[in-house]
Amino acid sequence: MITKKEVLFQILLHLVILLFFGYNWQTETYSLDRVVFFVMYALGTLTITYFFMPNFLYKKKYWQFFVGLIGVISALILLEEFVLEQIFYPDTKRSGTFPGIFISLIGVLPIMTILASGKFAWDALGRQRQIEDLKSSIQESELQFLRSQVNPHFLFNNLNNLYSYALEGSTKTPEIILELSGVLRYMLYECKEEFVPLDKELEQLGNFIRLYKMQIEERGVVNFKVNSINSGYKIAPLILVVFIENAFKHSQSGQSSDIKIDINLDMNGSTLNFSCKNNYEKTQGLETVAKGIGLTNVKKRLELLYAKKYQLKIDEKGNTFEVNLSLDLERA
Repeated sequence: MITKKEVLFQILLHLVILLFFGYNWQTETYSLDRVVFFVMYALGTLTITYFFMPNFLYKKKYWQFFVGLIGVISALILLEEFVLEQIFYPDTKRSGTFPGIFISLIGVLPIMTILASGKFAWDALGRQRQIEDLKSSIQESELQFLRSQVNPHFLFNNLNNLYSYALEGSTKTPEIILELSGVLRYMLYECKEEFVPLDKELEQLGNFIRLYKMQIEERGVVNFKVNSINSGYKIAPLILVVFIENAFKHSQSGQSSDIKIDINLDMNGSTLNFSCKNNYEKTQGLETVAKGIGLTNVKKRLELLYAKKYQLKIDEKGNTFEVNLSLDLERA
C-alpha cells in the first residue's frame, strides 16, 4: 500500500535529482532535452520499483525480475536512441551505433540506480518498522501472559492457606479474607498498566506482607523495612511480590516455628535495591526454593521489561534463601 508519506518522499527525491540532471553546465541553463530524458528514466524506474520489485524481487522470483529489468532498460535505450535523439539531435551520427548505445547505457543506469535505491531504502525502512511492531506486539502478549500467571498462582496459594484456617475455625479467617480481597483487587484492576507508581506498589507490598504475617501468627518473626525511597518513580507491578510470596510459602512449608523473614528496600538515586532473606526446612518434594512457576515467571518479566537495567542474585545456602535485586527505575 502506497502511503502519502511515500508519495511525498518520491516527489522530493525526483525533484532533487531533476535539479542536478536537468541542468546543462555548458549553457548554464536548464535544457528541455535533459528534462525529457529524465522523465523517461523516471517512468522506467517507477515501472521497475512499483511493479517488478514487489511482484517479483520481493517474492524471490529473481529470473522474472531480471528479465523485466533488462527489458525496461533496453526499451529506454531504444527509445532514446531511435526516437528522442532523432528529435533533439537530428544531426548526430552516433544514434543506433554501438558507441551511442553504450553512452546511453552509461547515462541511464546511474539515474535509475539512484531512483530505485530510494524506493528500496523506503521499503527496507518500512519492513524494519513492521518487524519492530511485531516484536513489540509479541513482547506485550508475552508480558500479558506472564502477568496472567501471577494472579492464579497467588490465589491458589492463599486459598489453600485460607481453607486450613477455615477448617480450624480461626477467628482470623474474616480478617484474612478482607486483606486478601484488597490485594486481589489491586492485582486484578490496578496492575493492567506496564508500570505503576512505586509508592502504590510499595503500599500494596505492605498489605501483602500483613496478609501473610497473619497466617504465620506466633510461629516466627517478619521484618519489613523501607528506607530512603524517592517518590516520582514507576515500577513494573507484581515483581517484588513474587519473591516475598516465595519466602513465606517455603518458610511455612517445612517448619512450624522459628520462621525468619527479612525484607529490606532502599533507593540510591534511581536504583531500587530489594533484598529478601528467609530460612526454611527442606522437605520431600521441595528440592530447591529457586524452582517453580513464580521465580521462572519473574525472571522472564525482568528480562523483557528491564533488559540490562537490573541485577538479580539468588543464593541458596544450607537452610537460607536470599534474593537481592537492583532495578534501575524510570520517573513516572
